[in-house]
Amino acid sequence: MTRNLIVINLLIYITSVLLLRRGIDLNELGGLHYFGASNFHFWQLITYQFLHSTASIDHVLSNMFALFMFGSSIEYFWGSKRYLIYYLLCGVSAGLVQELSWYYELQEVMRYDFVQLPSGLIARDAFLGLLNTVGASGAVFGILLASGVLFPNSYVLIGFALPLKMKYFVFLYGVIELYAGIHNTWGQVAHFAHLGGMIGGAILIYLWRKKGVIR
Repeated sequence: MTRNLIVINLLIYITSVLLLRRGIDLNELGGLHYFGASNFHFWQLITYQFLHSTASIDHVLSNMFALFMFGSSIEYFWGSKRYLIYYLLCGVSAGLVQELSWYYELQEVMRYDFVQLPSGLIARDAFLGLLNTVGASGAVFGILLASGVLFPNSYVLIGFALPLKMKYFVFLYGVIELYAGIHNTWGQVAHFAHLGGMIGGAILIYLWRKKGVIR
């Protein structure tokens, strides 16, 4: 299933790039929009997970590399079906947290009918329609969280030089994402969506363990 997910994401990325050259923007259609915008649809909570920025291949490659590194062991431990359910629900959780983040950030904007952008004034509703996020990062962060829970004492090499236990690596990464989200570090990266994937993963693992369906 991990390999299938990687192949699907790469094929969709290639398709997105090719269609964009013909004037068809899959990221606009399937990316996750703000729930208060007219171009929001609930199914985008699934489709956005399989779309990536067409501006650079780095986005999809970094996500797929992380999925390759950490996904297979989780799939082997849980089985393909539960692994896929976990992956998708972590992505949904990430999307919901991103929506909450937007809602909080837009409180001031919602008081006005127009928004001032560098390019000029734009109607508020049109501005809301511009908000869009894509990527498998939220689901991948859920996989990362599962790795820290299931294999806490396994080691991961930081920068191919510094060995760090998985539980500490996941905790450190979570703290970095929280800091970056609060301080709006690294531009357009959806840090709160990443945290949302981890939160969703933690909840799922807790519930499944409580029911005794996983160890």
